[in-house]
Amino acid sequence: MAIVEVSVVPIGTGSTSVSEYVAACHRVLKEETRINYQLTPMATILEGDLDLLLEVVRKLHEVPYGKGAERVYTTIRIDDRRDKDTSMERKVQAVESKL
Repeated sequence: MAIVEVSVVPIGTGSTSVSEYVAACHRVLKEETRINYQLTPMATILEGDLDLLLEVVRKLHEVPYGKGAERVYTTIRIDDRRDKDTSMERKVQAVESKL
């Protein structure tokens, strides 16, 4: 299972706020029952099969265009560990157990 951090930022919208676009992306995520996701203050974390996650990232990248943006800057970071099963929760627990 892969964990992907994604941040989708519309550029040139006339406003410094992006919460409207983030909310629109999360409406798309609510329809994706095959993955887990978590909103954070700076990005959204996705968890699931890598091919599926990349498909979802593509959908998220398109969301601002559907709201009138003419340029979108999307960043992704992928943690694809194949030697054992992992999850968002397990990664956090691993750190918290050492505190």
